Amino acid sequence: MPYTPGETAERLGVSIDTIRYYEKIGLLHGIQRNSSGRRIFSDDDLSRLGLLRCLRDSGMPISRLRRFAELLQTGDEGAEQRTALLREHDQEIDAKIEQLRREQRRVREKIAWYTSRA
Repeated sequence: MPYTPGETAERLGVSIDTIRYYEKIGLLHGIQRNSSGRRIFSDDDLSRLGLLRCLRDSGMPISRLRRFAELLQTGDEGAEQRTALLREHDQEIDAKIEQLRREQRRVREKIAWYTSRA
């Protein structure tokens, strides 16, 4: 099913500017255009954009996001490298979560301390 840029942005919960930016920095390749030159997004495009957004929201740097997007273009040939990139990112997410849990424990200690003084 084809989607306009506005429909695509709405479905993904991003702005049209975000989609334009992703295209400008090379994260989106092969987006079809209609006869008047407007971008038309497919279900596959939405899926790819959703994954890229997930990776970005979870802290993947733009440079690595670009590399991942390039590897998406290679089909099965890049599957091993894509998997390696995702595994590395997954480990980084785990490390961030552990750090946040440590910080949360400290915040909760302060809450308990302030609560006990009230």
